[in-house]
Amino acid sequence: MTIFDTVPLDQLRRRTSEKWRHYPPDVLPLFVAEMDVPQPEPVVRAVTDAMRLGDTGYPAGSAYAEAMAGFAADRWDWTVDVAATRLVPDVMLGAVELLRLVTDPGDAVVISPPVYPPFAAFVAHADRRLLTAPLGPGERLDLESLDRAFGEATATGRRGAYLLCHPHNPTGTLHTADELRAVGELATRHGVRVVADEIHAPLVLVPDARFVPTTTVIPAAIALHSASKAFNLAGLRAAVAVPGPDAVADLARLPDVVGNGVTHLGALAQRTAYEECGAWLDEVLDGLRQNQQLFADLLAEQVPTAAWSPPEATYFAWIDLRALESVRTGADPARLALQRGRLALNPGPTFGAEGTGFVRLNLAASTATLTDAVGRLACALEHVATFS
Repeated sequence: MTIFDTVPLDQLRRRTSEKWRHYPPDVLPLFVAEMDVPQPEPVVRAVTDAMRLGDTGYPAGSAYAEAMAGFAADRWDWTVDVAATRLVPDVMLGAVELLRLVTDPGDAVVISPPVYPPFAAFVAHADRRLLTAPLGPGERLDLESLDRAFGEATATGRRGAYLLCHPHNPTGTLHTADELRAVGELATRHGVRVVADEIHAPLVLVPDARFVPTTTVIPAAIALHSASKAFNLAGLRAAVAVPGPDAVADLARLPDVVGNGVTHLGALAQRTAYEECGAWLDEVLDGLRQNQQLFADLLAEQVPTAAWSPPEATYFAWIDLRALESVRTGADPARLALQRGRLALNPGPTFGAEGTGFVRLNLAASTATLTDAVGRLACALEHVATFS
């Protein structure tokens, strides 16, 4: 019994967010990054009290950033200079504004697919040119590929940036200090600026693994942090931009209008999560570790052609189904799962061409849901294998 087993499926289906309304009721949704958990009670209380008080105006002060800094000090022994931080509406809108700070229209932004699909969309939205440096063996950062992409980005004397995902979504890879340091050296050599999405930082699952803040090893980087993923607060979004020591002046140039998109209730909810919900997060992490083991056992038993091992971080399973004959001949396993098994997963190619033959599954669900999901996936793939 974990925290994920405390909310019945019928109660979850009463929710009206994207996870529960995008597909018909007969589809089991394990695609979007929403967790099937009860909300942390302190957050519920803080938001409810604010509503009852009529405290629904505009955000003020640095309490949210201070709470994030306290959490960072406690969890990662990281000292955040609160005075140097800036609030942004959420991580991706913040990333766009930071890219606009460190590059010009038409400049190149490098990403490392397979990676969170909005990276490509938001780079285009920012009127920047997209370059890719795909992950290498073991789904780790490929320094040779990054070297080539950084060189191409700045070859004509233009500015360039690298939008880093740390921990990496969808693979769950946790970049090491040495890897980040090497990225920083390449970035300095080529004149490329690093913007890091660190929204999954609290979700490290391997006991002896440690999240290393990007700005502690890349001084000119700027990182984005939010409680929205770890505390299931996507509907109450807000984020904090944290500069490295060599990027303080750059972040100070962020237009004030960007901060106007931060909502008071979002900042209040996330501040409360950081300050009061550490025990709740520990329950989530324990549940995710158990879910990883359960899922690994179920997958090995029912879908032996699948290749997957528990990652270091995030609550996703990035599943390699390329060994399946139908997938080798061009079938999309996410489409098969949806059509044959009524199971909604993220199609691998949406994370980049490197994701072809993969699916992403959200592990932040109950024992019963994960058991049902693997059964549906096995039936869908077995049906195709039988009749292909």
